[in-house]
Amino acid sequence: MAFQKPTGTQDLLPGTVEKWQLIEEKARDLCRRFNYREIRTPIFEQTSLFERGVGETTDIVEKEMYTFQDKGERWMTLRPEGTAGVVRSYVENKLYGEPDVTKLYYIGPMFRYERPQAGRQRQFHQFGVEAFGATDPAIDAEVVALGFQYCRELGLKDVKVEINSVGNPASREAYREKLLAFLNPMKDSLCKDCQSRMERNPLRVLDCKVDQDKFGGAPSILDSLDEECIAHFAKVQELLTAMEVDYVINHRLVRGLDYYTHTAFEYKAQGIGAIDTIGGGGRYNGLVAEVGGPDQPGIGMALGMERIALILEKQEIGLSGIQPLDVYLVALGEAADKEITTQLFHLRKAGFSAERDYLGRKMKAQMKSADRMQARYTAILGDDELERGEIALKSMETGEQRTVKLAELVNELK
Repeated sequence: MAFQKPTGTQDLLPGTVEKWQLIEEKARDLCRRFNYREIRTPIFEQTSLFERGVGETTDIVEKEMYTFQDKGERWMTLRPEGTAGVVRSYVENKLYGEPDVTKLYYIGPMFRYERPQAGRQRQFHQFGVEAFGATDPAIDAEVVALGFQYCRELGLKDVKVEINSVGNPASREAYREKLLAFLNPMKDSLCKDCQSRMERNPLRVLDCKVDQDKFGGAPSILDSLDEECIAHFAKVQELLTAMEVDYVINHRLVRGLDYYTHTAFEYKAQGIGAIDTIGGGGRYNGLVAEVGGPDQPGIGMALGMERIALILEKQEIGLSGIQPLDVYLVALGEAADKEITTQLFHLRKAGFSAERDYLGRKMKAQMKSADRMQARYTAILGDDELERGEIALKSMETGEQRTVKLAELVNELK
């Protein structure tokens, strides 16, 4: 072929798209129940937004962003994650002026230059939520529980939540010194990325995939938390237990972004090879101010939709890829064929999903087509029936067939 899809992207074809629609509909329904409102932001933003919002020491900014210079010589980046753009919109549109907590959700494509593999694409999709304006641990627990409940209602099995507290700036500074004391003796044996991060952001070292086996004895950040952070983390755990969220504490969990404070968490599930993280999030009390807004707290989470779709498939959790057709119209004769076109339009206008043959096939082939489309009914019209103003209506499930007035077809189907 002359053209193929870019590496790390995929075509979602009919039969698969319908499964994605069900996954998206579940997200929208859950957000309605949790009182989150949808936001849609641009798929590209100024590069500096992600450098500040995601963090210059992250793998995303250092290695994975799709960055380009536009015709106005401005540096732009295809969004690698959703939070920074939502925060920018929250600030730019002064949503912080709302009297209540601002609760938003998004569904859409993200872009990262990574080595494609199962569950990891260069264009991928995320469902995420963000809540601004509250420091209450209850909103932390709500966000964690929303993502967990989403997985549960889709039917995913054995999903667990790993949580940690990354503290406040004072706690992290105290932990930084302990962590550096642990890392310095092994510095020369660490990868180049780790050596660089030790100078700029030592917590990022714990995220390294190359040297992960060397950090078993690393100090726990939980031992450096002050009283405020300890109380916040304890309350989050208490509320998660009350909501029956299956969680464990992972004291080495720091997440891949620089803006987290207090609660950090990930959702884990088996079924996509070496990758077991299907999403995560955390609190980011300094991010709104970092991108130029007032000092408003925030917390969010995001789930990878490709990974969820893969696990649903691996766990053989059935989502129907075909939406059954309400009625398939069969025409036998030239005059009937013309009338069928009119009836088809009236049915669709009345809210029914309806189809007909466009290939001039005989009745047997048309009935096979109706069966492939899982039509609930077929409506069969011949020239003789047309003269009498009637049409045959057949149930594809029971095989029962009866004659109805052509003018009453819509009402009969209703």
